[in-house]
Amino acid sequence: MAAPTGGKAGASLVRASLAIHQPPTDLGGSMGGKIGEVEFQFNPTQLQMGREAEWQTRQAVAYMRGAPPKFTGTRPATLQLEVFLDASGTPKSGKVQKQVELLLSCCEVTSQSAQSKRPSPPWVRFSWGSFNTVQFIAYVTSVNANYTLFNPTGEPIRATCTVSLTEVAMSTKGQNPTSGALSARRITRTVAGDSLASLAWREYGDATRWRVIAEANDIDDPMRLRPGTELLLPAADEVRAPDLAEEDR
Repeated sequence: MAAPTGGKAGASLVRASLAIHQPPTDLGGSMGGKIGEVEFQFNPTQLQMGREAEWQTRQAVAYMRGAPPKFTGTRPATLQLEVFLDASGTPKSGKVQKQVELLLSCCEVTSQSAQSKRPSPPWVRFSWGSFNTVQFIAYVTSVNANYTLFNPTGEPIRATCTVSLTEVAMSTKGQNPTSGALSARRITRTVAGDSLASLAWREYGDATRWRVIAEANDIDDPMRLRPGTELLLPAADEVRAPDLAEEDR
């Protein structure tokens, strides 16, 4: 008799993922097509996340203990994680080297963006199941690979990569995405129990807006939503636009 596994019945391991996409072709655009994905053989054992708020204090003689600070903005969130790669079971597959090269390419300009006269490295999206805090679109600021095992021909078959991500700043709530800030559109990956209605409620505070998500992703049958499906979530401003148009009629 097999030993029982912990957790809820039927629960399965959800692996972290790092999807690599072409950068936007314009300032207000969303991510382009998918270039590849880093395969997490083992989920990270730890994540280091940070966010900073900017405050500025100017000297003033009217205050005995220094002038009151002035808030000047919030810096994008940062995330550091380790990716452990191991191909010791298939030492001739070349898998470790390919995955490391894919990670290193995140710090290089894509040929497609160079051809469009807007050179940029790829954008990435890190996600891990229902851990919403670390699910965001970002760019890679650094990749460091530490090779620890090689096959007899010198090909690396084990490596640990330290990856640093910086969140791509999105427009604040209520701000018009066309005013110069990046579009508030984002991509999410569904998990077990998600529905278009629940996503609409979580994203817009209105479950009846599920049709907007369905239209944006060409979904004909909203009842068949498989876990792990990538969905584009339109900006809240785009969702409200149809209502405004109807009121003007």
